[in-house]
Amino acid sequence: MKRMLFLLLGLLALGCVQIALPAHAQDAVAAFYRGRTMEMLVPTTAGNDFDLRGRLLARFMPDFIPGHPTFITRNMPGGGGIIAMNHMAARVPHDGSTLHMMFPSVGTLQAIGTPEVTFDLRRFNFVGNTSTSPNVMVAWHTAGVTSVDALKGNPLVLGTTSGDSGVYYVRALQQLGYKVSVVSGYAGGAQVNLAMERGEVQGRATNAWAAWKATKPDWVQDRTIIPLVQIGLTRHPDMKDVPLLLELAPNADDRALLDFLSASVALSRSLVTTPGVPADRLNALRRAFDQTVASPAFLAEAGKMGLDMSPLTGEQSQDISHRILDTPPDVIARAKAIMLAP
Repeated sequence: MKRMLFLLLGLLALGCVQIALPAHAQDAVAAFYRGRTMEMLVPTTAGNDFDLRGRLLARFMPDFIPGHPTFITRNMPGGGGIIAMNHMAARVPHDGSTLHMMFPSVGTLQAIGTPEVTFDLRRFNFVGNTSTSPNVMVAWHTAGVTSVDALKGNPLVLGTTSGDSGVYYVRALQQLGYKVSVVSGYAGGAQVNLAMERGEVQGRATNAWAAWKATKPDWVQDRTIIPLVQIGLTRHPDMKDVPLLLELAPNADDRALLDFLSASVALSRSLVTTPGVPADRLNALRRAFDQTVASPAFLAEAGKMGLDMSPLTGEQSQDISHRILDTPPDVIARAKAIMLAP
């Protein structure tokens, strides 16, 4: 109850929560959604953190959307989230009937000019974000490395999945003089974890802290994994002594680069809808999201599932997205060299 009140008061303080739409707008929105089956699009396979959050929102949000529609959930993995975003841009109605658990990296991929990107994230509408939980670079407990400072003298080999952002973080640390390398190409996070247990690698380049807590709570509790660096915009309360990647920058130019590489993590579990959604429907969806993530029943279920909840409103999430896309060209050029290196 205290947590619910805290979240709700925080949203109210930002002036973003309107508990009720004006009557005429509410009637029009309710008429659109009444009897409608909405789609929750998830850019991953079933059973992981993205999928669990999408399905949980699909269960609880209808209680707060005027007209109380129902949801079906559809998984569309591939391309680091690009396939699902291209689908949202070109193949679904732009009317607020489809929601999407967006991969956080898609804005960064658009900013550097990734050829496969045919969408424009600036035109998408953020409904809310369920977690600002940072990504974390970790060492396995037998590696003998307990802080990022140790990597200036002790080499560490990390594992990551194919195409994962962990490769970028490792390259950025290498440019800063840290002795860290990466083995990529693992099929999934479970395979990277197994590689750590087998001694093939000495740590994992990146994984969301929320995902560690949900899938390997014993490793977190027993310090089987040692957090070395957080990737995000703010330190997580669980890791007050673990530095952010951007805090390792020795100068303003490097900090701008690391800020760009880190900013998308603040949108780690965002819910978006298409361009072109009428303002009254978008407002209804945003307020429904705000009320959902503050509701005791939703929070209780999320707690049972081990899902970390640190929500942002749709308006806050939209601002962070614009911040990424408006990064100066010289910073993007440096980031592109890191992200697209062989």
